[in-house]
This record gives sequence, C-alpha cells and structure tokens, in this order.
Amino acid sequence: MIKLYFQLFLQFLHIGVFSFGGGYATLPFLYEIAEKYKWFSVNQLTDMLALSSITPGPIGVNMATFSGYTMAGISGSVTATVAIMLPSFIFVSIVYKILDKFKSNCYIQNIVKSLKPAGCALLSAVGIKLLFTSNLHLFGFLCLLTFLVTGFLKKRDPLFYLGISALYGLVIGHLHWIGV
Repeated sequence: MIKLYFQLFLQFLHIGVFSFGGGYATLPFLYEIAEKYKWFSVNQLTDMLALSSITPGPIGVNMATFSGYTMAGISGSVTATVAIMLPSFIFVSIVYKILDKFKSNCYIQNIVKSLKPAGCALLSAVGIKLLFTSNLHLFGFLCLLTFLVTGFLKKRDPLFYLGISALYGLVIGHLHWIGV
C-alpha cells in the first residue's frame, strides 16, 4: 500500500512540475496515467474533468484530489493534492524573492509567451484523443464543430460559451439517454 502512495505522490509531483498553464494542462499527464497505470479509465477521466470543472477551486487540484480518491480513498486524495501543489508552492516562494530582477526582462517575457501556445497544443491533443476514444463520436463531432464555430465568433462573455456548452450537454445527454 505504501508503494501505491509513493507512486501516486511521484506521478502527481511530476504533473505539478510540468503542467504549466492551468488545470487543463494536467490532462495530458492524467491521460498518460490512465494508459500506463490503469488507475482509472478514460471515461472516468472525462467524468473527473466534468466534476472538477464544476467544483469550486482550481481544476488541476480538483483533478488530483478526485484521482487520488479514486485510487486510495481520502488518504490518496490528500497525497495527490499535496504532491500536485508542492512544486507550485516551492516555485512561487522562490520566484517571489527574485521577482523584481526579472519583471522587465524581455527574455523571460518571451519564454512565458511561448509557453502559452504549447499549453494550447497539449490541451487540443488531449481533447482530440478523448473525442476519438469516447463512446459519443457523433456528439463529440458536434461539440467540436460548435467549438470551432464559436471560436470564430466575436469575443463574448464567458457565460455565453458556458451557456452554449450547458445546452449542448443537456441535449447530448438526453439523446444518449434515450438511445439515439
């Protein structure tokens, strides 16, 4: 059992170190854990993402907490949550001390700007992989189409996109429930 906690801690420490860009940046790593360790399935991963998105708090931390709980109960959720937060805590503590020296450094600003597209690419890759491994190919395609169409719309309030997504989720869930 200690080996499981150690592996859980190491995997989520790894996620905490390398998932730069927010909670959704943890998805490629969680997908890899699902494939490698079989601690949870891809369908459970999508459920975890849905629950983590609607639960208050950072999505990455919520995903770690839920994943840890799935594997080892409450102590597993504490282990995974501490492990994913530890690198950020250490990094922020160090950066806070030297922030004034690098605040206006153009090289640091360029590095941060270049990490954003890399994070978007990772998130897109996982989304496409989840789309083709889910049981809802037709509905996933419709969601992808909606995503692309809304991406070309004039920028709107995020609640607009949340509303469209909620409506799609209700329609897709209802159609799937009745067997369409």
